[in-house]
Amino acid sequence: MNIEWANLQEGEWSLYLAKTEKGLCYIGSDPEFEEFESSLKKYIPAAVLAENKDALHPYMMEIQEFFQGKRQVFSMDLDVIGTPFQEEVWGALAQIPYGKTVSYSDIAEKINRPQAVRAAGKAIGANPLLIAVPCHRVIGKNGAITGYRGGIEMKQTLLELEQLN
Repeated sequence: MNIEWANLQEGEWSLYLAKTEKGLCYIGSDPEFEEFESSLKKYIPAAVLAENKDALHPYMMEIQEFFQGKRQVFSMDLDVIGTPFQEEVWGALAQIPYGKTVSYSDIAEKINRPQAVRAAGKAIGANPLLIAVPCHRVIGKNGAITGYRGGIEMKQTLLELEQLN
């Protein structure tokens, strides 16, 4: 499967973005290309990567607008690739409003599986589309800012950004 990718530098942020012909399939804060490639291939093992900044430009613009506080809702096409359970959890994440937070148990209840909090948490942690599918809006039931694939500092910064706008 042909995957086009680019690296976005926005202030302190460095993100790898990748897309299929259907839409954006990956956003990650991987520090190096090799980590990005390895992470992406967990979701799309047959990925054949080709750098194409022009093809990713519209997606990069929306992410930049988000970081600048000019965008709260994304209009970009997404190609979310996971198991049916993961995709259900990620669909619930996509419904969390900008500037709001929910708990892991809230997500489990949203998908009508209130006993599956740990499984929902694992699916949240496997979200391939940081920011666009807002897993950073999920916090501990006690209000604690818990795990995030991009790191706790990034999660805290994203939550603070949303509180400012």
